[in-house]
Amino acid sequence: MKFIDETTITVRSGHGGKGCISFRREKYVPRGGPDGGDGGRGGDVIAVADPRLATLLDRTYERLAIAKNGRPGEGARRSGADAEDKILRVPVGTVVWDADSGEVLADLSTPGIRVTLAPGGRGGKGNTFFASPTNRAPRKSQPGEEGQERRVRLELKLLADVAIIGLPNAGKSTLISRISAARPKVADYPFTTLVPNLGVVRQDEEKSFVVADVPGLIAGAHAGAGLGHRFLRHVERSRCLLHLVDISAGDPEKAVEAWRAVREELALYNDALSRRPEILALSKIDTLAGDAERIKTVSAAFDGSGVRPFAISAVSGEGIEALVNEMGRLVDHARQTTQEQGDSAGETWS
Repeated sequence: MKFIDETTITVRSGHGGKGCISFRREKYVPRGGPDGGDGGRGGDVIAVADPRLATLLDRTYERLAIAKNGRPGEGARRSGADAEDKILRVPVGTVVWDADSGEVLADLSTPGIRVTLAPGGRGGKGNTFFASPTNRAPRKSQPGEEGQERRVRLELKLLADVAIIGLPNAGKSTLISRISAARPKVADYPFTTLVPNLGVVRQDEEKSFVVADVPGLIAGAHAGAGLGHRFLRHVERSRCLLHLVDISAGDPEKAVEAWRAVREELALYNDALSRRPEILALSKIDTLAGDAERIKTVSAAFDGSGVRPFAISAVSGEGIEALVNEMGRLVDHARQTTQEQGDSAGETWS
């Protein structure tokens, strides 16, 4: 399945049905009066966050979403039927933009949330509505209101507790395949990962969290360089960051430089990301042939950086358990903080 995280479509709601001009005609009822019914409402175009979807692929095949029109009114005061709404199912985490104005119309970050993108037109009134003591035989009705049409841009931002970031070939795909059931492509060359991968990490039967393997970032990624620039948006919603730095060369200066390069790109893209809780993992220690002194030297180079480095090998499994435990601890703390903020907001507005 292709991973599509952005597309532009046109949505068009239905027109309201027109009202009816009709008069009652029955035997022995010479002046039956007006009995024209109202028109039905046009269908809305509604976006729904569906947790079963993981990509906007379906929306790329349906670039035009049109709701049906309401039925016209009929005689005997029969109103026209309302049209069915057009439902657009999108993945949870989809942001809907007005493609022309750039305005954010909706952020579908909660499963099941529904947002009307284009309301249907109201049905027109039949001539029964216009009857009065001074106008007992009105010969007018209303046409239904027209529906609305707009171009919307759908942008998917993955929802993950932990975003795994780093330079290309830092070992992100190998790590996510080690700690979860995700099976991304793994190879010994840069830019192996072309799309984000999601995986669920289970600490025990009751505790789990979601990790996202984001394609490698390079200098200038915030401005569109490399492959990672399209996927920086997927880092925005993560509760914390797992930053992988390849230390297979055993060079402390290169390791720190690699860490700072990615940090700078995150800050240039969105300064809030530079303040997100971060775990530093020094990867590929298996390539250092168990040289504990070199590993210690590289780790010491990060003293004063504000992050605690975890030396790991996704191949041998060394250090993985301690890393997963730390990830779980940070995620629990972030979730608790979010809950407290939500409770505080509720108390403020109550």
